[in-house]
Amino acid sequence: MVKYLKGAMMNDILIALAKASILTALHQPADLNLSEVLARYPKLEEKGASFVTLTKGEEERLRGCIGSLEAWRPLYKDIISNARAAALEDSRFTPLRKEELPQIKVEVSILTRPKEVDYTDREDLKKKIRPGTDGVILRHWFHRATYLPQVWEQLPDFDLFFLSLCEKAGLEKNCLDRHPTIQVYQVRKYKEK
Repeated sequence: MVKYLKGAMMNDILIALAKASILTALHQPADLNLSEVLARYPKLEEKGASFVTLTKGEEERLRGCIGSLEAWRPLYKDIISNARAAALEDSRFTPLRKEELPQIKVEVSILTRPKEVDYTDREDLKKKIRPGTDGVILRHWFHRATYLPQVWEQLPDFDLFFLSLCEKAGLEKNCLDRHPTIQVYQVRKYKEK
């Protein structure tokens, strides 16, 4: 799995990769030579998990967010696929139109491998989750949902965060009472300026 990629240049490369994927999906010209990028940054060919988040306008309203929780394909392919899906396939939104492109900002998050949290009850879990640092995956039977660590910015309260995550998973608001499986991961975030 890809270790954290560092530097301002890497920020630019990952954003360019995601944007080129979106432009191509919208039948617009994309100025990115993938062969050159991979030759210069061979770590992008290692397996990695990513999320691509699109926001719109000055207030940066969510416009799409799709990702992978496990590293199962080369990172560059994961970013390309998730960028396209965030633009066109996020079921919460209509597909992105080319007219919206000037208002769209792209963020790429590279995930660490998820680790299961061993907890006894809600209070114990509260002690083990690090708001603002941990992304959370909640699973119960066939229900599953995740929030990236960035979601803590909108939902900084533990109870509200998990109430919303339970609802996102299609479960009742107090689903923590059922003792779902909880995993945490961290991200390195690359954001378009």
